[in-house]
Amino acid sequence: MPRVLIVEDDPDVRKAVQLGLRHQGHDVFAAGTGEEGLEQLHPFHPDVVVLDLMLPGMSGLDVCRRIRVRDQVPIIMVTAKGDDIDVVVGLEAGADDYVVKPVQARVLDARIRAVLRRQDASVSDAVRPRAEAHGELVIDRAGLVVTHRGEPVALAPSELRLLLTLSASPGQVFSRQQLLEAVWEHSYYGDIRLVDACVKRLRGKLGELGGDPRYIQTVRGFGYRFGSP
Repeated sequence: MPRVLIVEDDPDVRKAVQLGLRHQGHDVFAAGTGEEGLEQLHPFHPDVVVLDLMLPGMSGLDVCRRIRVRDQVPIIMVTAKGDDIDVVVGLEAGADDYVVKPVQARVLDARIRAVLRRQDASVSDAVRPRAEAHGELVIDRAGLVVTHRGEPVALAPSELRLLLTLSASPGQVFSRQQLLEAVWEHSYYGDIRLVDACVKRLRGKLGELGGDPRYIQTVRGFGYRFGSP
């Protein structure tokens, strides 16, 4: 039974989402503030965090950043419809996916199961028995461990899945839509910002935010490819 931590300040929304997800078979803990959500992260040990961006006190963005400092648990953020800037900022802060208000339990359940499948798919895709060395980047598909310059790189599920997908075919150009479908299981074009934000986070963790990226390369007008030095 997947464990879901909900961080939502509106008591009516919190109760409705909690009941809806329990009906879908999830074990749910609901927190009313960001501070309470962070306090429950360790004892509850959720498989997924559903995080409202607009929280009193500590904002959802701050909660997201603090979670990412110590944990790579999948984060699905909840945002007001049309808040494109909030969506982009939230994704760049470390969220794996998002849903818009009003939250429908069936839609949220589908996103939760998709992000959990993303983790399982990363394991099932680990068909190469030995670690792959791409210059200073080493990818162990069997152990799902990534190191750069000898240091481990902590990756969220979407970041890891994106890296595994691109690095499986060095030099092949993937469109944003192809990556969206392969990594996030989304089929509509409006969510391509998920891809761009994830690429930016991944480049940052590989020390490639400036200059000419060696690994995750942009092919203008087309998408991205993995360049193996």
